[in-house]
Amino acid sequence: MPSSTAAPPIRTAPPVRNAPPSRAAVLSRLGYALSDPTRAGVLLALREAPAYPSDLAAALDVSRQVMSNQLTCLRGCGLVEATPEGRRTLYRLADGHLAPALEQLMSVVVAADPDCCQDEGCTC
Repeated sequence: MPSSTAAPPIRTAPPVRNAPPSRAAVLSRLGYALSDPTRAGVLLALREAPAYPSDLAAALDVSRQVMSNQLTCLRGCGLVEATPEGRRTLYRLADGHLAPALEQLMSVVVAADPDCCQDEGCTC
């Protein structure tokens, strides 16, 4: 009876855990966050100061549920961080570089469309 010899299993490198995201992945997350007007509004509001979800919801005229979903998305993208304060949670931008970057992006938008953002009620 012939003996069968099985081929040894192929060994692969273990997956890299906690590897830093590539620059393209980081930009992609920022682009995804900015692709929704509510999320963009949250980031612009947090650029000014930390805020509570209920205040952000009122300022952006959305429900608390919508705000909760958008903040969860922004946390998942690594753009905001939450600090529990008793029964409330305070949100702020996750990185100090983000506020000036958003300001620079706004100047690019204004440069591309000079009529954009001329009044305080701008929704463009």
